[in-house]
Amino acid sequence: MTSLEYDVVVIGAGPVGENVADRVVRGGLTAAIVERELVGGECSYWACMPTKALLRSASALRAARQLPGAREAVTGNLDAAAVLGRRDSFASHWRDDGQVSWLESAGIALHRGQGRIASARVVEVTGVDGVTTRLTARHAVVVATGSSALLPDIPGLRAAAPWSSREAASAGSVPRRLAIIGGGVVATEMATAFAALGSSVEVLARDGVLPSAEPFASELVTESLREAGVSVRLGVEAASVNRDDRGIVHIATVDGERVEADEVLVAIGRTPNTQDIGLDRVGLVPGAWLAVDDTLRVVGGGGWLYAAGDVNRRVLLTHQGKYQARAVGDAIVARAKGEKVEDGRWGRHAATADERAVPQVVFSDPEIASVGLTAAAAETAGLRIRVVDYDLGTVAGASLQADGYKGHARMVVDEDRKVVVGFTLAGPDVAELIHAATIAIVGEVPLDRLWHAVPAYPTVSEVWLRLLETYGR
Repeated sequence: MTSLEYDVVVIGAGPVGENVADRVVRGGLTAAIVERELVGGECSYWACMPTKALLRSASALRAARQLPGAREAVTGNLDAAAVLGRRDSFASHWRDDGQVSWLESAGIALHRGQGRIASARVVEVTGVDGVTTRLTARHAVVVATGSSALLPDIPGLRAAAPWSSREAASAGSVPRRLAIIGGGVVATEMATAFAALGSSVEVLARDGVLPSAEPFASELVTESLREAGVSVRLGVEAASVNRDDRGIVHIATVDGERVEADEVLVAIGRTPNTQDIGLDRVGLVPGAWLAVDDTLRVVGGGGWLYAAGDVNRRVLLTHQGKYQARAVGDAIVARAKGEKVEDGRWGRHAATADERAVPQVVFSDPEIASVGLTAAAAETAGLRIRVVDYDLGTVAGASLQADGYKGHARMVVDEDRKVVVGFTLAGPDVAELIHAATIAIVGEVPLDRLWHAVPAYPTVSEVWLRLLETYGR
């Protein structure tokens, strides 16, 4: 068995693991990264990038059809093959040569295979050839293995070969009929994408559409999906699934109804990729989420084990995982150099933005962009709040963007501190507006100061002025 030593060993070469390794190398340490699949991870090949590529062409077509002059120039429908081809290019045709080259240029060692913790600070990597390499970390081991789609225990589901988000994002053709079990972000985005590509889509949303979002966002997306021809069935739960000899999927619902489809996508949540990484060898539970402190050090992990990204279940979003990666990388470097590591709320090495300042965009039609707390979450947190709503379609910049622009904005204000703690936008192309709200929330900018942040006219950002006017002094 070959044995090698590094300062830090990272298990998982997705965007989180890559950023951890890069951060520690920039800090003067050596790093090795272990990956059993493609370097670049879920986001690069089966999530963020390919799914947004699937959605963008339809979004551009919708925008053109909402403008006189452009509308008349548009003929025909989407070219599904061209859309899938563009998607393939954004997934690098499921090859990781470019990502591997980047690791090499960054001075990060790559070990391909299944990584398992063997003992304190020791990771054994079993390659596809069966050969095992032992990696010893002088300072830290970081688990950045991400998560996978959760498959519920519905009778017959696994035997029916369902799609997860991976199969949906990498589909080689457009199914004539697609059934989706779930109503969250993946379900909503894929219903939007495949309906635009020509599928007859049926959504079984037991808990509703985007149940964690502000209610108005859920209502707008549900309405839009139905206008696009999607059958959205709220409160409906699948009881059993069967794929017959012809390949047709049959879904029986709890209330006794039947749904037929050519493919079924299951999008009800995620499960951590910690089943086979050796957690039991260090007293932790295989298959469990990993609890961490604000420097991302694993609780019960001996002080040398860290977890960043999906596996710690703080926020299952790529950008938050990369934020955590920067924090944990800095913390490891500081501890290795004997520097003081700030664990407090505003400490440089602490990942505190995961608490109440998480931005997220759902690339549905309309887009939903949000950051911070919803009104319901703020009340649950015990805050004394005021909710300020505004019709986004009446803002001058929005009316110029599209005829019949339909959207809504909500600002949630902490009345005791007079700061914004939540912000949600629903409407075409609102994704690019959310960072201003993120800065306002993270910076705890008082409303009296926000009055002096004058939005340009005529832009959709003028909604900030309208919300402040509605709030009053």
